Amino acid sequence: MAGETIVIVDDTLANLKALFDALETANFRVLVFTDGPSALAVMPQLKPDLILLDVLMPGMDGYQVCGRLKADENTRDTPVLFISALDETFDIVSAFAVGGVDYITKPFRVEEVLARVCTHLTLRQLQQSLEEKNRQLEEALANIKVLRGLLPICANCKKIRDDGGYWTQLEAYIQCHSEADFSHGICPDCLKKLYPDFYEAVGESS
Repeated sequence: MAGETIVIVDDTLANLKALFDALETANFRVLVFTDGPSALAVMPQLKPDLILLDVLMPGMDGYQVCGRLKADENTRDTPVLFISALDETFDIVSAFAVGGVDYITKPFRVEEVLARVCTHLTLRQLQQSLEEKNRQLEEALANIKVLRGLLPICANCKKIRDDGGYWTQLEAYIQCHSEADFSHGICPDCLKKLYPDFYEAVGESS
């Protein structure tokens, strides 16, 4: 669990330094911002793996920043962990309502921060893996029963050679390898060839 990009947004320099040192020591790539607008301006390009976000900041608080992040398709799935001091007004319900996944209280312990960060990075990786598997499954389901590639077909009887090397009727092969069903009839040309008397009778009656 190293090498991931973590963004910290906090207007308190002491907090920034403590978090930066702890996360960088754990081999994360860490970027820091002291206000929400500065972070939001570059966040779509950064595409961080996780964001640590202070609640009380001048100009734009953490709730507003998180709301903007969740409204952007580039960052909506990025885990946001709120940071708040015990003596600050902190609404846990509001934090989760705007899309936060967890919160850390100040003064924080480095061990707790690292544990929470690693937990949510792991959860995000599992979610991404599940999303990729679902995408692959949907693609497989979309392609199933779809004929692809070169099909050897007899120029005379129109039978197709299957994967086992056997020659089979065209309709049997298509039914086995697609979702198509067949209804049988006789076209006018074949009717004339096979049943000329019937063809002439039908022609006269019409």
